[in-house]
Amino acid sequence: MADQLYLSLWLRDFTADNMLRRFGKLLETFPFSKLRPGLASLSVYALEFVEPPLLVQTYTEATDVETVLQTAAEFRNADCAYLVEGWWELWQFDGEWHLHPARASFACHGPEFASDLGDHLRIGLGPDAWFLPQPGIPGSGITIQSNMKSLLRLIQDLSDALPVASRRLWLESGDDFSARLAAKMDTE
Repeated sequence: MADQLYLSLWLRDFTADNMLRRFGKLLETFPFSKLRPGLASLSVYALEFVEPPLLVQTYTEATDVETVLQTAAEFRNADCAYLVEGWWELWQFDGEWHLHPARASFACHGPEFASDLGDHLRIGLGPDAWFLPQPGIPGSGITIQSNMKSLLRLIQDLSDALPVASRRLWLESGDDFSARLAAKMDTE
């Protein structure tokens, strides 16, 4: 079963006053899909994720970053988290390789929100299989390499756009992604 891959960012001088601006910069920098444009949803949580959401807004039409941030600003508080969903384009295999919209999630954890890692911003990039060579599937190496280039470009673009103090690429299971990638490369 595929493991979910995440990118966490810790920012210098992250405050309740600038958190939504920083979140907006992340969203503006992200390479959203041209095949499925716009953001899909916004959820706002207070205190921690076990609490019911204060807001769940689903967008049926392509919605831009500014519209989503204006709605989030109505719930601006240091103990809130903001979750947004959208898509980016990655190579995926469904009998053959296609460039398809792939769901991504984005989180901004307020400075007083109880997040498990204490990260300020987090991107859910999708299953690790989208970034790992798949032995036995023709063309896997070159298409996965393209997905990895997209991921590395994203990390660099975010580092250029935001005051990143620290970042971490991690798997939901806790396994080391770089070790998993190295192991897959050895079998390729």
